[in-house]
Amino acid sequence: MAGHSKWANIRFRKGVQDAKRGKIFTKYIREITIAARVGGGDVAHNPRLRLVIDKALGQNMPKDNIERAIKRGTGELDGAHYEEIQYEGYAPGGVAVLVACTTDNRNRTAGEVRHAFSKHGGNLGSEGSVAYLFEKRGILIFPDGDENTLLEAGLEAGADDIATVPGQGIEIVTAPEKLMSVRDSLEQRGLRPQSAELVIRSLTDVPVEGEEAERVMKLLEALEDLDDVQTVYTNAAFLEEPA
Repeated sequence: MAGHSKWANIRFRKGVQDAKRGKIFTKYIREITIAARVGGGDVAHNPRLRLVIDKALGQNMPKDNIERAIKRGTGELDGAHYEEIQYEGYAPGGVAVLVACTTDNRNRTAGEVRHAFSKHGGNLGSEGSVAYLFEKRGILIFPDGDENTLLEAGLEAGADDIATVPGQGIEIVTAPEKLMSVRDSLEQRGLRPQSAELVIRSLTDVPVEGEEAERVMKLLEALEDLDDVQTVYTNAAFLEEPA
């Protein structure tokens, strides 16, 4: 079960762990609202909602904010109608980029994403142009622990893979729909992950370094800086840590 480069399949967040708390909360409020609208407001029957609430609580989001977002999603409170949109394109060097957005104005978001691509040497593509280069996975991170113990417990719980990731710890990989059940099973055995989330990962990586890596990074950061962007995914494999 092979590991992977710390800088491969990087998911970029604005600043240092999204240091602007208001931006973090805005992202989670949108995610919670959409999750509640799609799957209902009961976390016991909505794994997606449960997952994003756990993440929001991990960032110390007030429970009142979470409850209001759920009620907006279920229609109990009025609010903006957010929808999810994914844009696809290429960064310099042929690097593939997926941009996950939540928006209440498709035209605004499309224009901002297109401008970021063109300004930084990239190209916004059509639907399906790069999505086939990625797959969705569930990821559980353990900053420490015995790999053999986690391997045995993870596989028994239905996980697909386990790997040691430099600088992060031990990573357990699951099918998206099994993420919460695997986490619950591990926690019942006293194995509590530091984080559990759904991510999109590349199937093949494109190595970048030097000036080309800097150009790719500038595009990714510009996209991540947009208010309607939730997450940016890429298949860039940086051969050295970007400055």
